Formats: sequence, C-alpha cells, structure tokens
Amino acid sequence: MSARIDAEELMAPIAQQLRVADEVWIAAALLHREHPKRQDFSIEEIVERAGKEARGAALRPGFRVHVNQHCVANRPPNPGRYRMLFETVPGRRRLFRAGDNYDRAREGAKIVPAREDIPSEYAALLDWYREWSRDNAEDRIKNDPLLALRGSGRKLWADEHADEYVRRLREGWE
Repeated sequence: MSARIDAEELMAPIAQQLRVADEVWIAAALLHREHPKRQDFSIEEIVERAGKEARGAALRPGFRVHVNQHCVANRPPNPGRYRMLFETVPGRRRLFRAGDNYDRAREGAKIVPAREDIPSEYAALLDWYREWSRDNAEDRIKNDPLLALRGSGRKLWADEHADEYVRRLREGWE
C-alpha cells in the first residue's frame, strides 16, 4: 500500500463527503437563495440543482428517495425521519421551517446540517437559513387569516367575567 493519497480520493466530489440528507438540504437552500420569490420547487429541480453542485459526478442512488420521502417532514418516516423539507403539494418541496406541520414520528429529527458536517463553502447557507426562516415565520403570522384573529374576541368579556357571560347566555334554557 502506498503512503500517498489516491488521486481519485483527492478529486472526489464534495457531495461524496456529505450525508445524503445534508446534500438534499444544501440543494434546496441554494434554490431558495437563488430564487427568493419562489415558494417551492419540484423534486426534479432539487435533483438537478444537486447535480450541478456535484460537478458532473453522478448523484448517489439514495438522493431522489431522500427528496421524495426521507427528508420530508410532513410524510410518515420510512425509515428516514429528517425534517429538512416540507411537501407543499404532491411533488413540490421547500425547506422546513419552525411552525410547519410534521409527522409526530419525526419529532426531534434533524432540520439543518451541522456546520461541521458541511464544506465551509456552504456554511453561509446556515446563516442565510436562520434569517430566511425567521422572516418567513413573521410573514406567515401576519398573513394568516386565522392567526390574525388572535385576541380579536378579547373585548367580548371586557365588562363581565366569563362565568357571568355564560350564565347570561344560558338564561331561559330549560
């Protein structure tokens, strides 16, 4: 065995050094950052974006199933239980954000890659995601018609105690 490093190992694409789920998250994050007005992306767009990052190397066989199932928070885990993506409608995905519904069997699962697990060239995506997900959470609250109703009934009982109000409503029931 030679002490020198094999040239193929040196030239291995960055994708081969990543967990497949982290590679999926990076591809989706890059799409979101490159297309800030888009709400979601097709499975094929995520696969194509990852292929572009792989610099001509073939994606690993499990990549597509990770985009389709293993990384999708609001699908039952089978067996992967990551919460990195959210299925907006069948065949379309976006990054998962706090407040999104998810299958409870995925509780506590990984949402973003650990900084030390991704190449430094992608580390800024983690900072971008923190801002993006916070900004989107504020927009969702402002633009959600149900959440906008929060506190709107506060004045109903401003002049009387809730028990008194209920008692008054029930007067004459028999």
